[in-house]
Amino acid sequence: MRLFFSYLRSKWRTIGACALFSLMFFLSFTLYRLPLAAVAYPVGLCLVMGLALLIFDFLRVRRDCETLRRIRSAAAAAEAGLRAGKKPVDVEYQALIARLLDEQAQLQTAFSGRLARMTDYYTLWAHQIKTPIAAMRLQLQSEDTDASRACLLELSRVEQYVEMVMAYLRLDSNTTDYLFRACELDAVIRAAIKKFAGEFISRRIGLVYAPVHARVVTDEKWLQFVLEQLISNALKYTPAGSVTIRLEAPATLVIEDTGIGIAPEDLPRIFERGFTGCNGRADKKASGLGLYLCARVCKNLGHTIRADSAPGCGTRVYLDLSKSETRFE
Repeated sequence: MRLFFSYLRSKWRTIGACALFSLMFFLSFTLYRLPLAAVAYPVGLCLVMGLALLIFDFLRVRRDCETLRRIRSAAAAAEAGLRAGKKPVDVEYQALIARLLDEQAQLQTAFSGRLARMTDYYTLWAHQIKTPIAAMRLQLQSEDTDASRACLLELSRVEQYVEMVMAYLRLDSNTTDYLFRACELDAVIRAAIKKFAGEFISRRIGLVYAPVHARVVTDEKWLQFVLEQLISNALKYTPAGSVTIRLEAPATLVIEDTGIGIAPEDLPRIFERGFTGCNGRADKKASGLGLYLCARVCKNLGHTIRADSAPGCGTRVYLDLSKSETRFE
């Protein structure tokens, strides 16, 4: 209906001219005192024919608009075709659209190729970088000095960044490697904590954790990735104090720290890609990807994630693991 009224507004000059001409005929016949029936019949006939032509033209316009909508949505751009027309403007219009579609297809092909090559390169890099990291870890573990322990801590951060790259590439790929099954939540938590044991000890940050004795349906590897990111964030923004990991009924895992907290204006945006907030700008090293990746992974696993915080009062992140439906992007 909106399209019909828009069409009528576009034809107001033609409709107004027809109405004006009809009125002039009626006035002329009236001034000369001629029978109005002599003009009413041809005017009525013209109105009927004009209405028929108007409806026919509207149907044509509506068909063209629907075709353009399909092209704009790119759902069937390759197969969409415009109405055949013999007018020069129709021919030029079809040629223009055909050229635009061809350029769009070429650009899409080129972009897909560049994206595939870039993804392949970074995937290969992420796998290859693990070899020198493992070699450096073995070398440093053979020593027991303050310097070697500090280097091991930094090396652990490098490994975490590599895992973030791998997770980012997998999330944006066309394939997924999710394996859902019932698993012991304590095993996943312990594996995540183990990676940061050295940092907990060297920085004297307390860890409050007791076995939760719970089983959840999830993907162990991806859930462990989320926990590692959350523990890493808790340690990063906790100069002193402790990190607590506990379970709330029915199956909500809570990671709580006694750190610097999050500003109220930043809290609604912490799961956005690239958002660092006041803390990230002060840290100068935050990428704004850790919590974004956590939110993406949780969405794919069918879990929900939220945070509660206040400046100077620490941060609490809640992972609701009770849901079992999955969503793949």
